[in-house]
Amino acid sequence: MKRPAAVFLDRDGVIIEDGGYVADAEQVRLLPGAAQAIAALNRAGWHVVVVTNQSGIARGYFSPTALEEVHDRLKQLLWCYGASLDAIYVCPHHPDGVIDDYREACHCRKPQPGLLLQAAADLQLDLSQCWLIGDRPSDLEAGAQAGCRTVLVRTGFGKHVDTVALDRTRLRLELVATDLADAVCKLGLDRQHRCAA
Repeated sequence: MKRPAAVFLDRDGVIIEDGGYVADAEQVRLLPGAAQAIAALNRAGWHVVVVTNQSGIARGYFSPTALEEVHDRLKQLLWCYGASLDAIYVCPHHPDGVIDDYREACHCRKPQPGLLLQAAADLQLDLSQCWLIGDRPSDLEAGAQAGCRTVLVRTGFGKHVDTVALDRTRLRLELVATDLADAVCKLGLDRQHRCAA
């Protein structure tokens, strides 16, 4: 049986507005077209998985419970557009954190690939058939290290990335897109059914 594939998405600057540390559910604002793009991926049979660094937990800016509330709000907003996420994987760590339980240099903080590798194990994914869409080089590096093809979007931090300086081969960078909807459309991901029946 063919193993399923996923589209991995960074959260801030790709799905929602990047306003620094999103510590409260009321701060969640979907980027234009993001929910519709996720709904299209859902219809095409892709697993849609968020992989996000949330060092605000390690830094003491917000609690794991507050983060869960943010993600509940995100899921609710997506649901209004007929969109859903298969899973959300979070790295709460940072080596400079002030919360002892989360102060570490871990293997899950992007650009390390730990979040993607964990998702692949949990969902039995074929990473060679997966995509990572992010707005930072660290997103792309995590995706490439995991064996995914990558896309940079020009939303969030992506507006400031010098794409000329990027090592496209090392980062397995296939496309620089205006936003998530543009990436899904240009790659034809809304028309490809990649998950096993």
